[in-house]
Amino acid sequence: MRTGKENTFAIETTALTKMYGDKAAVKHLDLKIRVGEIYGFIGRNGAGKSTTLKMLCGIASPTEGEILLFGRPVSDPAARRRLGVLIEAAGLYPNMTARQNVVMKAKCMGLADEKSVDEVLQITGLSDVGKKKVKHFSMGMKQRLGVALALLGNPDLLILDEPINGLDPEGIRELRNLVMALHEEGKTILVSSHILGELSKIATNYGIIKDGELIEQITKEELEEKCQDYFLIEVQDVRRALPMIQEAFPDVQPEVLDTRSIRIYGAEDGAKINQILIENQVPVYASGFHHMDLEEYFLDRMEGGR
Repeated sequence: MRTGKENTFAIETTALTKMYGDKAAVKHLDLKIRVGEIYGFIGRNGAGKSTTLKMLCGIASPTEGEILLFGRPVSDPAARRRLGVLIEAAGLYPNMTARQNVVMKAKCMGLADEKSVDEVLQITGLSDVGKKKVKHFSMGMKQRLGVALALLGNPDLLILDEPINGLDPEGIRELRNLVMALHEEGKTILVSSHILGELSKIATNYGIIKDGELIEQITKEELEEKCQDYFLIEVQDVRRALPMIQEAFPDVQPEVLDTRSIRIYGAEDGAKINQILIENQVPVYASGFHHMDLEEYFLDRMEGGR
């Protein structure tokens, strides 16, 4: 059993920065991922997600800052051996079978025991594909084979960059179940994805990156507290409706979304809000209660909201 400082954080960065010319792709990133987490890494295209992941894997060199894996520098071979990676394409050989691909990767890693090959194929559900060549695999099978390659050597930490991109619903479900099973075995998993509805089903923690800066790290429980129920109302004139709502319901927290929409937190009686506006000749086009999800929270944070 490993003890000491390394049991606290699987990944810890300090002021991690990557410059391309005079442009900062990643700016002073202080990332902290505890052992045992499924950490959902979220950001728009160009926000710095992939650049960050490449630095964590040692594929790209930081301009400045520090990266620790289990308390050791990312350049330390002992730390790197505990890391499995699936970033962008998995580098599969299309004219080879799944097993041949894994055997080749194992040999490159110096793993002579083929038992580890059988284990990763079984874990990823690829034990029974026989002599079928990779070029005939579905996208989901290719992604699972990429995870199988990342699992060689039994790493404690997996980094998966957009693993469900391009998958059909069945492929997404299979990969989700695989990630959950690996987590139950005690692996720490850092996963980025644009499909936030799926990410919310597996992640225990989140990091949100915007324009190269980490703007928030939040647990699943904290996110659920922040994703409150709200009453959404669409009216003809927000400028007239807002002061009426504030005067009649001083305890609610209204948030103007645009010229016609108001999101109201803390509202209990939506019908009463509608009634007051209509009585004061403010037409109401639509209204109803909603619950903010991860996607809505993320978009709100990207716009600088709550």
